[in-house]
Amino acid sequence: MKKILLVCAAGMSTSILVNRMKDAAKEKGIEADIFSMPISDIGPVIDEVDIILLGPQVRYQKQNVENLVNGRVPVETIDMQAYGTMDGKAVLNRALELINKS
Repeated sequence: MKKILLVCAAGMSTSILVNRMKDAAKEKGIEADIFSMPISDIGPVIDEVDIILLGPQVRYQKQNVENLVNGRVPVETIDMQAYGTMDGKAVLNRALELINKS
């Protein structure tokens, strides 16, 4: 099972995207644990996920998150257009692509 973490400022703005990504995973027959949390809370879970996706509003934290994970998992900022349109399928596909590369 793939574990995908979406990170945002307060943990709320990504909940719609998380639900759309879960729907997309179900459609593809992929088992995935997709969840979101505020950037301030990610420390305890970074060793348990396969990828960390940053909401555009916290993209400035990318270097800090990369330092935390120390290369163990991919860290990427969610595409602004996909985030703005809440395109769960596109974000899921990108996450899976990055997980499979690592």
